[in-house]
Amino acid sequence: MKAYGKWIGGIISCLAAVAVTACGADVAQPDVGSETQAIAGQAAPVYPDRQIEYVVPYSAGGGVDLVARAAADYLSKEWGQPVVVVNKPGGGGTVGAQYALKQAKNDGYTALAVNVSNTSMLSAGMKQPLITNEDQVYAARIGKGTLAFAVKADAPWKDFAEFSQWVKQHPEQLTWTSVGPAGFSAFGVAEWMDAIGADFTKTRMIVTKGASDSLPKVAGGHAILAVHTVGEINPMLQAKKVRILAVSGSERSPFLPDVPTAEEQGVKGLTVFWWTGVSFPKGTPDYVINKWEEAVAKMVNDPAFVKKLHGIQVEPDYADSAQFTQDVAKETGYYVELAEKRNMRK
Repeated sequence: MKAYGKWIGGIISCLAAVAVTACGADVAQPDVGSETQAIAGQAAPVYPDRQIEYVVPYSAGGGVDLVARAAADYLSKEWGQPVVVVNKPGGGGTVGAQYALKQAKNDGYTALAVNVSNTSMLSAGMKQPLITNEDQVYAARIGKGTLAFAVKADAPWKDFAEFSQWVKQHPEQLTWTSVGPAGFSAFGVAEWMDAIGADFTKTRMIVTKGASDSLPKVAGGHAILAVHTVGEINPMLQAKKVRILAVSGSERSPFLPDVPTAEEQGVKGLTVFWWTGVSFPKGTPDYVINKWEEAVAKMVNDPAFVKKLHGIQVEPDYADSAQFTQDVAKETGYYVELAEKRNMRK
């Protein structure tokens, strides 16, 4: 009987427990929300907590390098951790990009100073590029530079409209400089040729090592045209060795307010522009990307930083990760179409 009683009592206790729970009694339950928050908290550690390597895939002194150094200086102070610029030039920007995107860890401590030449233009100029948009996460765009068309200071053309008409009639006489068939200058020239209806294939490209090499060639009469950013041309412009006939875009450059746009002179549709920003390898944690987005957004509104950009004729041009990614994808599609149309893809 005692065993029977204990058995009955056990059943009654179990039924009571079920009833109490069902009726909503104050029974301690696991705090799922707290656990989720704890896991989320663990997934977002303090960043950065040590030195960041900011890879510039070009030589020191160029536009990408100077913007990166200004950004590194600002971010080092903002975060209280050193952001160190490391130059890894070669391969038109692909050597440094491969290092930062394919060899380094995707932990947020190796960033790439990315720009138009080794992204959308590289993808458009090569059928099998070494670096693609899919290899990286675009964190934030920092600044942009206006494309300008420069000729020798005493060149015979009074303006860009007259020069364009001459080129349309005599394309075989036009020589222009570029680091290669898929360089920034090449896309600028190809777009211009397309806009005026000139035969791009009859013009002649003179390969150079960049603005520091090409502009002296134009000034010395060894090439007719150099297409670079306003900042790259400015030293030779100030020395009165070259003359800028026009800038691209819908508005005049704030650094050259007296130089009319190509559109003002009847040449419409020139959209090529230079930009630079920061990207990371695929798989980089979201908290890293978010941190850079927030910091760059604040940085481009900092008067001291903007002053540094203006000193090298670069305009602040912020875009967050989503917008930056969308812009590069759209730009890549446009450049691929242009390259295929002008038989520039290799």
